[in-house]
Amino acid sequence: MSATATITATLTAATTRTASVRVAEAQVHYDRTGSGPALVLVHGTGSGGSAVNWGQVLPRFTADRTVITPDLSGTERTVDDGAPLTVEGLAAQVIAVIEDADTGPVDLLGFSMGAPVSAAVAALRPDLVRRLILVAGWAHTDGDEYLRNLFTLWQHIGISDPAAFGRAVAMTGFSRGFLNAVGREQVELLIPNMPPTPGTLRHVDLDTRIDIRDLLPRIQAETLVIGCAQDITVPVENSRALHAAIAGSRYAEIDAGHVAFFEKEDEFVRLVGEFVPAA
Repeated sequence: MSATATITATLTAATTRTASVRVAEAQVHYDRTGSGPALVLVHGTGSGGSAVNWGQVLPRFTADRTVITPDLSGTERTVDDGAPLTVEGLAAQVIAVIEDADTGPVDLLGFSMGAPVSAAVAALRPDLVRRLILVAGWAHTDGDEYLRNLFTLWQHIGISDPAAFGRAVAMTGFSRGFLNAVGREQVELLIPNMPPTPGTLRHVDLDTRIDIRDLLPRIQAETLVIGCAQDITVPVENSRALHAAIAGSRYAEIDAGHVAFFEKEDEFVRLVGEFVPAA
């Protein structure tokens, strides 16, 4: 643990510790659960951060791994100066968490917005990343008119109609088949999961400005790109383009919407486990 870190709670669950580390103007909180080789899970857009993204699937990885889940700027747990976010700034937060956790090189998985952030970490600090997994990610917003317009629409709805924002995000976050399968009651419960808080809208603002094309050739870690065949938040062509741009990367596709680890949890866990075996 570095001198800048503060343990804020010990053993909040059976084997979970919560810590924080100062990075520029941000006090970045992260949880550390389990034991074994380190797997870092980087959340996507939304002020709920790691708890919303990884709460359901995390126990599937903690039996034989140390799972580290940072909450980056824009989430409710991390306080900063409120300035516009950058990929490099969030990557610096992930780097600081990895160094603070002091586990040595880690396996790093980023979902959605967390995918370009994790790719940047691997490019900028190859010494810290053993293997890299990018799920439902993308490299360049401005080059895709669908992405640019979707995130711009989210910005406008988040300000003008907060109730509609959560509904729009749920509609694009999950496949039509999944929404129909779980039924109306469960769909209505999904809608409040990503309210348009100031932190969420800071993430969406960053989503409109993503461009990591110059960093992708610098990635040295063994990489798996996972695309989601029915993704209507970040269409699967973006994952295929990431795979093409990262030399030697592997590619897998899950027949699901954007939040594939909710829709096809077993398949997601299997793909990750096969690529980053704990032993």
